[in-house]
Amino acid sequence: MEDKIKQIAEMIVNSKRIVVFVGAGLSTESGIPDFRSPGGVWDKYDLEDFYFQNFISKETAREKYWDMATEMYESMKDAMPNKGHLAIAELERLGKLDCLITQNIDGLHFKAGNSGEKVLELHGTAMHVTCLSCHKRYERDDIQDRRVRQGKAPLCDTCGGLLKPATISFGQAMPEEETREAYRRSETCDLFIVIGSSLVVQPAAYMPVTAKQSGARLVIINRDETVCDGLADIIVNGPAGPTMAAILEKVKLLT
Repeated sequence: MEDKIKQIAEMIVNSKRIVVFVGAGLSTESGIPDFRSPGGVWDKYDLEDFYFQNFISKETAREKYWDMATEMYESMKDAMPNKGHLAIAELERLGKLDCLITQNIDGLHFKAGNSGEKVLELHGTAMHVTCLSCHKRYERDDIQDRRVRQGKAPLCDTCGGLLKPATISFGQAMPEEETREAYRRSETCDLFIVIGSSLVVQPAAYMPVTAKQSGARLVIINRDETVCDGLADIIVNGPAGPTMAAILEKVKLLT
């Protein structure tokens, strides 16, 4: 393990354009459940209810969606960044981070200190709510308070449109600009680091393949095996936070 940490640190020091790609395995170390895992939030609901078209067309679906989304948000709103988040933020401060691509919706990278221009949130964020008609943005806590008072799916106070957490639902298109930019950064980086992702959710999970095919080195830090392990230059099967903290300590010694 020590040799791998040193090798990754040397890669970071010698790289010019580093892309970090993170998944749920990083957030779980901050106490946020993996909602897809057996026994998670998604097991309690019929996922058919949460398709975007159902949200738009059915009041009952919107109510169920907000029930589920509220349960998820409760586990996120007070969560704090862990050593992995802080290490990625340190990469930015050291001028080594070209881009952070995240599948997570918890906003912990911003709490850790990453700047908005470095972060691409492929699945949106649970920290804000948007109107699907006029696109007005609301703070999540304000809408949660309103929903508790009114007891129903909230509506926009400007145009009366449907309000929805600013996350990507089943059947909803991925954000075009963020996805396009994420692929561009993947194609032009020289080091691509995967942290806490099983790399099974498409199309985002194809980005490390894109990076590798474009000549980048690939590092995977994840507790379990991934479908891209055969492409990786270095694999660390272990916790994201302590591993990244150890790597950054080595980086500082080398710079």
